Amino acid sequence: QINFVACQLFALLAAFWFRIYLSPSHASSAVRHAFATLFGIYFAVFCFGWYSIHLFVLVMMNYGIMNLASIPNIHRYSFVVAMGYLTLCHISRIYIFHYGILTTDFSGPLMIITQKITTLACQLHDGIGRQAEELTAEQNRLAVKSRPSLLEYLSYLLNFMSIIAGPCSNYKDYIAFIEGRHVHMKLLEVNWKQKGYDRLPDPSPTGAVMYKLCITLVSLILFLTLTKNFPMAYIIDNEFLDKTPFLSRLGYLYVVTQAAKPKYYFAWTLADAVNNAAGYGFSGVDERGTFRWDLLSNLNIWNIETATSFKMYIENWNIQTAAWLKRVCYDRAPWYPTALTFILSALWHGIYPGYYFTFLTGILITLAARAIRNNCRHYFLSPVPLKIAYDIVTWAVTQLAVCYTVAPFVMLAVEPTIKFYKSVYFHMHILSILVLLLLPIRPQTHSVRRAQNQAMLNSIKSK
Repeated sequence: QINFVACQLFALLAAFWFRIYLSPSHASSAVRHAFATLFGIYFAVFCFGWYSIHLFVLVMMNYGIMNLASIPNIHRYSFVVAMGYLTLCHISRIYIFHYGILTTDFSGPLMIITQKITTLACQLHDGIGRQAEELTAEQNRLAVKSRPSLLEYLSYLLNFMSIIAGPCSNYKDYIAFIEGRHVHMKLLEVNWKQKGYDRLPDPSPTGAVMYKLCITLVSLILFLTLTKNFPMAYIIDNEFLDKTPFLSRLGYLYVVTQAAKPKYYFAWTLADAVNNAAGYGFSGVDERGTFRWDLLSNLNIWNIETATSFKMYIENWNIQTAAWLKRVCYDRAPWYPTALTFILSALWHGIYPGYYFTFLTGILITLAARAIRNNCRHYFLSPVPLKIAYDIVTWAVTQLAVCYTVAPFVMLAVEPTIKFYKSVYFHMHILSILVLLLLPIRPQTHSVRRAQNQAMLNSIKSK
């Protein structure tokens, strides 16, 4: 863990240097690719020693697949090999090398590299192996039209900005950043002459980096003061269960779940700041004219803490992983996209039983929440006081549903998970099943989603 923090802080300094002294105006794309790759390899070896060989083996195996496999199957072969190797490493890490889940280990970077490998394979398949009319608007935008060179491939997967803690980004966005087109492309989406500019502005990431470092510092302080003082294990302590009423147990569950968040806020926000410091992550200009540096952000803390639906919470937590799941699974699943996406997420995270309790419970609650929203929400949109009351109730239910769902993710094992769910009477499972039995469900089939995507694409083409 000390190596992790040290590497990320050093990566932050290297990122500033990279942006200033190896900017596209000072260095060629090849030099920028080479520097990013070599520093990334160094960080991996420094943090994980010989275990880092797993990262390099997976990368080279899939480079072979990318160049030898047929385009119609390249995404399938890459997915099976990457996810298979990751799963074998999860198994060996737990049952052979006896690594504890709370220690920093090579599986974290391997998980990010797996995301990148499968993302690139799918986007390469879209760009070469499919017709434009078969793709959604987003798939068309991100499609890769030619196989990358070895240097481009290694740089995308192993660059120092994301090898330790991610996040996963799209290949075309990364190449545009290395080649110096990243910011320019986003700025061209705005009519600057109407805003009184005679040339394109030059947005600096310094303000965004400083802001994110402040969040990182606050998260670190909260982690050191709260997380260890409110352990998740206490919610299944026998004395606690005997003396604490049901509603008080739910309140404490919310507290311990909140206390578990700062470490994720710390790691993800620091990783985002590293990429921004290198000049990567510009996402355009908002309606107020403010430059946004959230292309690679992994969370939106305000939206998480104020979420009034299970969907809203999920969409703002681990954003880049959610985007990866959507692109490689949800948008491509021929049936049951929600269930398959949750199952893939569980498999990607590892083999602890708690992960599967969490994501299988998540499927049930997601479907129930969707049914309630589709059937009931329109009755509470006006007048304003009724809408406010509805938002308060849905906020409380959402936060408790999330706490109920993620508790096994923290506890990991079967026995404490079952003990926890028994202590709260499986109430969310029961309520979700009742909702699904009583309320009509209007599922969005694969054909309907494809028709909607095609309509969106046609609209974009007509413009």
